[in-house]
Order: sequence, then C-alpha cells, then structure tokens
Amino acid sequence: MNSMYFNEEHQMFRKSLKDFLQKEVVPHIEKWEETGTIESFIWKKFGDMGYFGLAYPESYGGLDLDIFYTVILLEELQKINSGGFAAAIWAHAYLAMTHLNKEGDDRIKKEYLAPSISGEKVGCLCVTEPFGGSDVAGMRSTAVKQGDYYILNGSKTFITNGVYCDYMVVAAKTNPELGNKGISMFVVDKDTPGVSVSKLNKLGWRASDTAEIAYDNVKVPVENLMGEPGKGFPYIMQHFALERLLMGINAHARSEFALDYVLTYMNERKTFGKRLDEYQALRHKYADLYANMEMCREYNYSVAHRLNKGEYVVKEATISKLQSTKMADEVAYHCLQFLGGYGYMEDYPMARLFRDSRLGPIGGGTSEILREIIAKMVIDKKSYKPAT
Repeated sequence: MNSMYFNEEHQMFRKSLKDFLQKEVVPHIEKWEETGTIESFIWKKFGDMGYFGLAYPESYGGLDLDIFYTVILLEELQKINSGGFAAAIWAHAYLAMTHLNKEGDDRIKKEYLAPSISGEKVGCLCVTEPFGGSDVAGMRSTAVKQGDYYILNGSKTFITNGVYCDYMVVAAKTNPELGNKGISMFVVDKDTPGVSVSKLNKLGWRASDTAEIAYDNVKVPVENLMGEPGKGFPYIMQHFALERLLMGINAHARSEFALDYVLTYMNERKTFGKRLDEYQALRHKYADLYANMEMCREYNYSVAHRLNKGEYVVKEATISKLQSTKMADEVAYHCLQFLGGYGYMEDYPMARLFRDSRLGPIGGGTSEILREIIAKMVIDKKSYKPAT
C-alpha cells in the first residue's frame, strides 16, 4: 500500500479491521443479502470497536483520526463483497453523522451523535425526493414553524437505512418562496407520529434497507433544527463533496477486489492447454482495467489528502465519483466476462458485484448531474463556497 498516505499505524488498523470483518461480518453476509435485513447486533460491535467514531471528536466518544482511517474502512468494507452492508455502514457514519457533527448543537450531539458513535442509534440522511432526484433545490417537502414546533410535510425516497434507523436527518423548505435559500436541516426521530416508511425492492445492495418515507404533519421540536435556518442547501452541497469522494473510494476498492479475484481465477483456469492469463487478448484487457483502477485510486488518495488538510474539494470529489464509478462499472463488466458462464452464477462473487456496482453512477448525484457541475466549474467558471 502507498506509504505516501499510509503509515504503520494505518497498516495495523487495516489488519485488525480485516480480521474483525472476517470474524464478525462475513459469516452473516449471505443471510443478510437474502433477507435484506442487517441484524442489529452488528451496529453495537462496530461501535464498540470505534469504527463509527474514526472521524469524530473525542468529546462525544470519537477518535478524531485522519481521513485515511476512513479510507481504509471504506476499502475493506468493499472487499467483503456486499455493497449493501457497506452502504448501510458508511451512510450512517458519513452521511447522517456528518450533519450531526457539523450542524448539530451540543444537545443534539449528546443525544444523537454520541449514541451513533457507540452504535446504539442508527441514522439516515433524507434529501432525495420522488419528483426531484438529483435536483436538491427543487425539493417539495416543507417545515412550517408553529409555536414550539415545525410541522413537516412531504416525502423522501431512495433513503439508505430509512427502514431500520432510529433517527433521520431531514432537509425541508422552511421558506419555499426563497428556493434553495429556504432549505433547513432537522433531526427527526423515526417513531415520531406522522412518519411512515415503505421498503423498496432494489436490483443490488440487497443487504441494505432502502426506503421511501412520508411525513404527514410531523411535529418536529424547534430545538431539532440543525444549524441556521435557510442554510440547508449549502450544508448539503458542502457535505456532498465527502459523499462523492466516499463513493469514488468505494469504486476503486471494489474494482481492486474484482481484479484480484479474477486474476487468481485466470491463473487457475485452463482452456486448450493454456491458462487464461496467458492469452494476449485477456492479458491486455486486464492490464487496461488495472491501469484505470490504479489511476483512480491514486487520484482519490490525493483528493482525500487535500480534504484532510481542510481544502474545499467540490470539483475534485465530483471528478472522483464520476470517473471512478465509470471505471468500476467497466471493471465489473469485464471481470464477469473473464469468468465466462461462472461469472453469471450467483455462487461466484461477480454477479453480486456487477449488480452492486451499477448504483455507483446513480447514487449521490447521477453522472449526468456531475458532468454538468464540472462543466459549470471549468467552463462557466462558477465557484462553490463552503457554508459559513
């Protein structure tokens, strides 16, 4: 592993994490993939190991470590070949919890962030809507202030952890007439009256729960507003940089797993008296795939390094997700092809990886939206600034 970014402590962490995943997670993956339900005990085990607190303050039970511990967590989660389980973990730890940490006050951090770090509570981030998709500014959910409460109405969809969560970080318009300048962020307990959840049936990420959520006159206490009212859009955009980099890292990691697996297969599989890795057409295709994976991985590490220094890497993180998820889909396609008929069988890892990989260019902003963001920045010279 690249020593420019990973020191000895990082490597020791990676080894202990690998051991933990093999012992505590891998034996249950097939069951969770089959049932679509991750058993609750694993959240507490992750919390006890400190894995949810890697990036968070020690004052709330976190470890306050550099971003490359998070990179390692993401990479090793991909290498157990359950995109759904990985998504459930990182959506909790880096989508919902990021907002709690950045916008929540001390009370919210004590009541929601601390138990999220310990694994006692599970959260989800609710931004995407049935009619909006990647159009965050076009959301229709509203939160109207009435006395000591905001009255929340609307719906969200494609919400990872939405079915089995304990709380939701919800974006809604408190001043609809102001467009994207009228969006605010709230933390909402899932068991609040008026919240209803439906589980969605997905192509991939089968182990994770993905929900459509409706809010019908939900009373949210005023103190559950996070950050400043009307600042929700810049908060979301700021944290999208992290989410998109996470998805870029996920993409290069699952591609590395696929390439490692298929290389072992090609070394063992023989046709017409030759190993598959001796055929020039296959060797050269593999070399191309590996080179693209390696370029994405090195780029993603460099962006992570800049983010770790506090730089605002919206453009770079957007490029990371766009290019890495495109690369990962190509790797998944060709690695399945390398296995021939076995690649199409559920008994081999490529079928699941192929399905799971396909969400990469969709979730967290579609590739089409990402291209437009990049075009605005490099052609129109539009600048994005962090929320103040």
